Amino acid sequence: MPAYRFEALDAAGKTMNGLVEADNPKAARAQLRAQALVPMKVDQVMAADKAGSVGSRQLFARRVFNPTALAIWTRQLSGLVVAGLPLERALTALADEAEDPRQRELVSHLRAEVNAGAPFAQALSGSPREFDDVYRGVVAAGEQSGQLGTVLDKLATDLEDQQALKAKLIGATLYPAIVSLFAVVIVVALLVFVVPQVAQVFSSSKRALPMLTQVMLGLSAFMRQWGWLLGLVLGAGFAGLMVGRRNEGFRLKFDAFWLGLPILGRLSRGYNAARFAGTLAMLAGSGVPILKALQAAAETLSNRAMRADAMEALVQVREGAPLASALAAKKRFPGLLAMFARLGEQTGQLPLMLQRAANQLGAEVQRKALAIATVLEPLLIVAMGLVVMLIVMSVMLPIMQMNTWVK
Repeated sequence: MPAYRFEALDAAGKTMNGLVEADNPKAARAQLRAQALVPMKVDQVMAADKAGSVGSRQLFARRVFNPTALAIWTRQLSGLVVAGLPLERALTALADEAEDPRQRELVSHLRAEVNAGAPFAQALSGSPREFDDVYRGVVAAGEQSGQLGTVLDKLATDLEDQQALKAKLIGATLYPAIVSLFAVVIVVALLVFVVPQVAQVFSSSKRALPMLTQVMLGLSAFMRQWGWLLGLVLGAGFAGLMVGRRNEGFRLKFDAFWLGLPILGRLSRGYNAARFAGTLAMLAGSGVPILKALQAAAETLSNRAMRADAMEALVQVREGAPLASALAAKKRFPGLLAMFARLGEQTGQLPLMLQRAANQLGAEVQRKALAIATVLEPLLIVAMGLVVMLIVMSVMLPIMQMNTWVK
């Protein structure tokens, strides 16, 4: 049953806004009049034949649920369903509590679809931008097994774990990134505005300036004359890289190169492997067939090279190879993942072992990121101090030399 957003006047002349479910706009107005309301405006907020009209088809529209909000919403829904509340009433409660009008409209549409008899996974498929294939696949498996509440709880836990891992990685790299940015800005400012003053002070002197001062003056002249071109080249290179990454062939080669980097490559490989293992464990534990679970888990990989390896492993599993053997043949995946997969296949506890692998890989990525950040922070400060010291020395050496001439 479609949902309609209305604007109406009550008996006191006060404007009221809200949502109402009805078969058509005329029926919606009739419902409002039955409640002693005078309808002023009635608009359908979501048509069932539209794939998420709350902006999901708009290229630059903001998503209704960001990753954090989706995890919170899923946790709330799972709590209500596990408590024994029917799905329709749980969605009604979440729609009434939603503070964002766009979230309220989306949940009202889901409730209307469920009331009309559609499975919950089918209702979610109307908004593919908000609920991806993995999300819908897990929900469909939960509905088929009759354990929707338990499956939603697992899904919420997986979303929270992903957000926690991402937040820790961002937190570990944020401080070094800020220090590096300020260091570059300070050095450029010194070279452009401070060092040139030295040239003006000693321009009348016919004596040779110290080598360090001459080097700094040369760098300063280059930055003042060609700095704009350097910035333009760097900006064009970055823009070209972003455009090139839209090409699958280029991105596959770039991501493979990225994995080969000494430090960043290992972090990327561990992060993607942890996400792959966690998603596969959740899907397999929810009753999703292993081939479909493998395909969905592979599509969550942001690194195209590892995604290609996962799809090749899927082909091998489809042909009858064990999952552990298929993953062990792909060297981009950590050997730990194949080892836990083998233990899971031997003991019949594949989802549990894959989840343990995901936890261990995620913890290892966090440990490495924190260790790198701990070492990098003082090194950046020392490097910045050395550069500033060289610039100051390039200014002070001619002054000290001039004092020697005077004496």
